Formats: sequence, structure tokens, C-alpha cells
Amino acid sequence: MMSSTQQIHSTPDRWSLQGECISLVRRGTESNSITLSALPNKLCISLTQSVLIVIDMQNDFLDTEGWFASVRRADVAPLTDVIPRINAVSAAFRAAGVPIIHLNWGVRPDLANLPANVLDKGSACGQIPGYGDSIASGEVLVQGSWGAESVPDIDKHAADICVYKHRLSGFRDNELEQILRRLNITTVFYAGINLDRCVFATLMDGCFHGFDAVLVEDATGTVSPSYVSDAITYLIRQLYGFTTTSADLLLALDSDKHQGETT
Repeated sequence: MMSSTQQIHSTPDRWSLQGECISLVRRGTESNSITLSALPNKLCISLTQSVLIVIDMQNDFLDTEGWFASVRRADVAPLTDVIPRINAVSAAFRAAGVPIIHLNWGVRPDLANLPANVLDKGSACGQIPGYGDSIASGEVLVQGSWGAESVPDIDKHAADICVYKHRLSGFRDNELEQILRRLNITTVFYAGINLDRCVFATLMDGCFHGFDAVLVEDATGTVSPSYVSDAITYLIRQLYGFTTTSADLLLALDSDKHQGETT
């Protein structure tokens, strides 16, 4: 229990506790908010200050002719299971006026801005083709190449924003943070692949930049063992933010729509 001399610093950019719900809604942005089942706490979210980031749903990671399957021998079939859930969540967010950002690897053809710890981890120190190298399907994850583009089954609309990244974190060496600041975003929902790699790295880095994090757990996937995903979701709930499911998110958005119809 707090003593009479202890003080909580209250500023407009702080979260607030409302019963069993943690509100991420900043003061002055209370309109157009939803209540959402999540872990470790139920959430109140401002849709006007939210965005969905869809990470790395690309040919080089998901297609059997892409780099992950053909060179790194990854079983990519389970990764495609998240596509319908990503599309459903994206459609519901678009209908609510929430922006969608497709965040893909897209490296320079000359690799001029990639350090050794990216190039040599990606190529097993030159033993296999890595970023920018040529394989049967084209240049690996080079911006403008087939491998760097989103798979056709991912719904992309003209109003969606596309951002290319050059690191595991989508907040490094590109314009993502400036776009979020321009849109006045405080809460970022994350979906895509691989959960333990680019999704988690981007989520963590986003938190370091001050953005609230909500992982749409069943709209993410990875080629790593299941215990890795368990560790990542534990860390997100314990240290970085919150996790929810596509079903709970769609339910919250649908409830918000019906509330709007009756007012």
C-alpha cells in the first residue's frame, strides 16, 4: 500500500487502470475506443491511434520456390495457416478506419547498408545464398524482386502503406517510425512471420521507441519449435505489452460496429 508521501506521476500519455481493464487510451482521444480481451490484462484501445503492422508475409519466406524453402530447407507450409486470420483482422481494421502497414524485407541490390552480422548470419558466412544473392527465383529479398513482394493471398488495398526494412527490426534504417508519428499512433498491433525473429524484434524495438504493443497471437507463425513461441509470448506479456487472438479482436471490432449502429 502506498504511503501518504508517495506520489504517482500522472501525465496525458500514461496508461490508466479501469477496474480489471488497462486503458491504453490517452486523455483527449477517448472517442472511437474498444474494449478487448487480452493477456495479461483486458484492454481499452483507441482505434484512432492504432495501426496493424503485417510483417514479412513475402514470397521468399512463404512460397516453396522462395529462399526459406529452397535454400534454408524450412517447412513453410504451416506459415501459410495465418493468412486467413491476417486477412480477416486487416479487413475489420480497415472497416474501422485503422491503417494497415505491410512491413517487408527489401534490401538494396548492392547491400551497401547491411553489416556483416546481417549478411553472414543470413548466408552461414557465405556457405549458402543469402540477402541479395541470386537463386532460381531471383535475388533474395531485394526490393522490387519477386521474393520481396507479399504473397498474392495476402490482401493489400491501395490505401495500405508498404514499408521495406533491412534488419530484423522494422524500426531500423527506414521510415517506419516517422510514419507512425505522422499518423499519431500510440498502439501497434503485430501480425506476420516469424514470431521469434522479425515480429518480436520489431515489437521490442517499437516498445523502445514508446509504442504500445499488442500481438495478435494466432495471426503470427514461425518455423521454430513451439516452445520458442511459448517463450516469446511469455516475454511479451511479462515485459513488453499484451497478446490477443484474432477471434477476440474481431469480436471487439464487431461489437464496436454494432454500438455505432445504435447511436
